[in-house]
Amino acid sequence: MTDDAGLASPLHAVQRDIADAARRATRDPASVKLIAVSKTVPEHAIEEAIHLGQRRFGENRVQEAKAKWPALQERHPDLELHLIGPLQSNKVREAVQLFDVIESVDRPKIAAALAEEMKRTGKLLRLLVQVNTGEEPQKAGVLPSETDAFVARCRDEYGLPIEGLMCIPPLDEEPAMHFALLAKIAARLGLKELSMGMSGDFEKAIAFGATYVRIGTAIFGARDGNED
Repeated sequence: MTDDAGLASPLHAVQRDIADAARRATRDPASVKLIAVSKTVPEHAIEEAIHLGQRRFGENRVQEAKAKWPALQERHPDLELHLIGPLQSNKVREAVQLFDVIESVDRPKIAAALAEEMKRTGKLLRLLVQVNTGEEPQKAGVLPSETDAFVARCRDEYGLPIEGLMCIPPLDEEPAMHFALLAKIAARLGLKELSMGMSGDFEKAIAFGATYVRIGTAIFGARDGNED
């Protein structure tokens, strides 16, 4: 892992690459927002990224986020924390308390639990639906053919403010076709946010309209079990 003293160079390089990719796609660089994926990253390294100006972060697990983020959020109240990993129903209460954006809404049970907890607390989170574009049985997410109906149910039955879609393409497939599929579904549903693209493919994702890119390895270095 990159030590915290060395974060300035990789973080600024990623920011430059995002801006360059946006310009190549004839897009405003400001339309693409960087989520620094900080799973397994120690608090001191996250602090360094914050001091370098990074404000959006992504975590995969509620339990890990609970251990390190409350203190960071207290010191830096302007941070935006995204849950980018699967959400279990027994973690919804903690997730609503910790996160600003949940990108992994993927089944009615979670949608109902989020609606209930947001009503109870009065905290309105921003939500994205995760789409399993590769239809992988081991991976979370709504199937592409079921996404329209699920988004409609989230909005109409649960009153959830679904803002966009998220996907994680299969590791062994060309990601461009998955990004194109997600963008097509989002356009059909009138959704403005597209969370897609990681360290190895974010430039392609930007070409297909990504508004959030989730990058960890290119900023913090390789970590065990890392997928970005």
